[in-house]
Amino acid sequence: MAFGGFNKQATSAPMAEINMVPLIDVMLVLLVIFILTAPLLTHAVKVDLPRASSAVNTHIAQKIDIAVDSKGALYWDGQIVSEATLTERLLAAGKSVSDPAQAPELQFRFDHTTSYETVARIMASAARAGLTKLGFVSTPE
Repeated sequence: MAFGGFNKQATSAPMAEINMVPLIDVMLVLLVIFILTAPLLTHAVKVDLPRASSAVNTHIAQKIDIAVDSKGALYWDGQIVSEATLTERLLAAGKSVSDPAQAPELQFRFDHTTSYETVARIMASAARAGLTKLGFVSTPE
């Protein structure tokens, strides 16, 4: 590479060569970076995992239908009950379950004219009994 000559002319021609030294330096730095990081990307930790077999959980959740018709009558799985009997049955259902995950699901069917006070009393009785899985059944339009 000739950057200039020994002639004393004041006019010099523009340099028409590409300076390759900076490009080579950058490529060498990138090559070193890739050489160092490539083994880190393929490195895996050897772990001997335990073996266990799992069976499909075939537990069918128990459900209890509680309904209130337009006249305010309470139903437990289709049978007419009083509010005191409903509370007793909810407490019995709550005490019979040792694991909260196995607790029965309460499915409420309320008439559209049922007062909010009735709904709140039934839900409070269920909460006191420890039954927290609640569902509201409605008919699609």
